[in-house]
Amino acid sequence: MTTPVQLEIADRVATVRLDAPPLNAFDTGMQRALADAAATLEADPGVHAVVLYGGPRCFAAGADIKQLAAFGFEDITGWNRALQQTFTRFAELPVPVVAAVTGYALGGGMELALTADFRIAAEDAVLGLPEVLLGIIPGSGGTQRLTRLVGRGKAKELMMTGRRVPAQEALDLGIVDRLAEDPYEAALGFAHELAAGPRFAIQAIKEAVDQGIDLPIAGGLALERSLIAGLFATTDRDTGMASFLQHGPGKARFGDPA
Repeated sequence: MTTPVQLEIADRVATVRLDAPPLNAFDTGMQRALADAAATLEADPGVHAVVLYGGPRCFAAGADIKQLAAFGFEDITGWNRALQQTFTRFAELPVPVVAAVTGYALGGGMELALTADFRIAAEDAVLGLPEVLLGIIPGSGGTQRLTRLVGRGKAKELMMTGRRVPAQEALDLGIVDRLAEDPYEAALGFAHELAAGPRFAIQAIKEAVDQGIDLPIAGGLALERSLIAGLFATTDRDTGMASFLQHGPGKARFGDPA
């Protein structure tokens, strides 16, 4: 029995590959497979970075419209809650997540990419949230995560028109962080670079930024103080500082957490 999501883990880096060609549409099976993958990643301390990938042709072109068209209010309420919660689990993974975007990342596909900490796109990739053209709105984090990236006005313009955004414009707007000829290889290389760093310090940076951005500055600073104090109890702190004192900066080799 095939699954629409493939999970591979090697050398501290996990690749979550959407595998429901041709468009990797989000239906109930895809949602459940992604939830299973998220649960595996959450439970594995050996994973230090994650790559989200849809294959060389298409990241994901959105929801299965045939399934959505058959839903009523009660159906969509439960289905959308489950998909939104699944996407949020990827956003809240305690390790860096890098999305490798090829082809189309539309609707739910773009919303999944927005859960990543970094997005690397092909030069011919196309992104967008076209739900308004179906008489609905983005429902899996798009209204919130896109706004935090590009600001209120631009987010409203993109969602109210539903227009497709070419890769270069997405880069200029800050929706993606880098363009690459082979986004997956670039994402994998970056993920390995991040995975070689101190896991708990990187986790603390992610938590400080993601949680602190919505706090008043005093609350964000308090969170930062708490996180840095906690890092002084980690082996990675001992390793990093001992290496600096003995060999200078940039020489530390960080191991797996105890």
